[in-house]
Amino acid sequence: MKKVIVLLGPTGVGKTAASLLLAQSLGTEIISADSMQIYKHMDIGTAKPTPEERAAIRHHMIDIVEPWESYSTGRYFEEVQPIISATQERNSIPLIVGGTGLYIKAMTRGIFHGPSANKELRAELLRTEDKEPGSLYRQLQSVDPDAAAAITPADVRRTIRALEVCLAGGETMSEMQAGHTERLLFKFIKIGLTRDRGELYEMIDSRVDAMLEKGLVEEVRMVLELINAEARKCGSAEMRISDLSSLQAIGYKELILHLEGDLSLHYAVELIKQRSRNYAKRQFTWFRKEEEITWIDITGIQDTSAIFDKLIQVV
Repeated sequence: MKKVIVLLGPTGVGKTAASLLLAQSLGTEIISADSMQIYKHMDIGTAKPTPEERAAIRHHMIDIVEPWESYSTGRYFEEVQPIISATQERNSIPLIVGGTGLYIKAMTRGIFHGPSANKELRAELLRTEDKEPGSLYRQLQSVDPDAAAAITPADVRRTIRALEVCLAGGETMSEMQAGHTERLLFKFIKIGLTRDRGELYEMIDSRVDAMLEKGLVEEVRMVLELINAEARKCGSAEMRISDLSSLQAIGYKELILHLEGDLSLHYAVELIKQRSRNYAKRQFTWFRKEEEITWIDITGIQDTSAIFDKLIQVV
């Protein structure tokens, strides 16, 4: 099987800068595995590579959908496969870079094709959850404990999907995953970057401050205006923010509350920092469960060239 390199790690650890040097050294292209960098116009808050960086190294799976459009892990799986193959046909080893665990899991361990989404059933389940928070997760624990164990009680979206599969398909999510999983036939070499938690959290806080200085508030306002303009174009007064995956991104969700007058800017920024740190913690937990990751501890190293030197030794 042909080789594919996956550079993963928590948000803010230093993947992007190191990946540019690694891609340059290997003479290859970068394929993003970030579920928020897929959205157009959302540049600052998702920490996309700059236009100059993307001009120097070809990037894929960035800016592919509008923020009002839906996107799924299944669609990512289908679209990334031909990009990997085409990169290999150009005699390059593809470099996957990102921190979205579901995307990386789909590529490296496969994805199952369950029943199509059922909007009516999802709406009914959501109404049930609104009336009695936590009831859907308890229901999932009863009908498919294995699937429930892989989902946090707070993850209502994935809980609903697991129940939807069971109710619509006649099999549990766990049963379907065991029998209907499609895999990508590549040899994935997974390399993870890690840092001391305290150091990483300080870096995350500083990065949030830098995003604000670059104009994140104005970017969020612009994205909202684009979404509302699209809603009016489609004959709707507005789109529900809670229905748009793009606006669940950390940074956007909190600043929307600020722009709507529900949060002060100071509190919104502190909330962004807290949620970013919590997200990094969840990423650590997720990736620790993944198999065959070579971890590189870069605690205390800020120089990108020094990080690259460590990376090139294990590629």
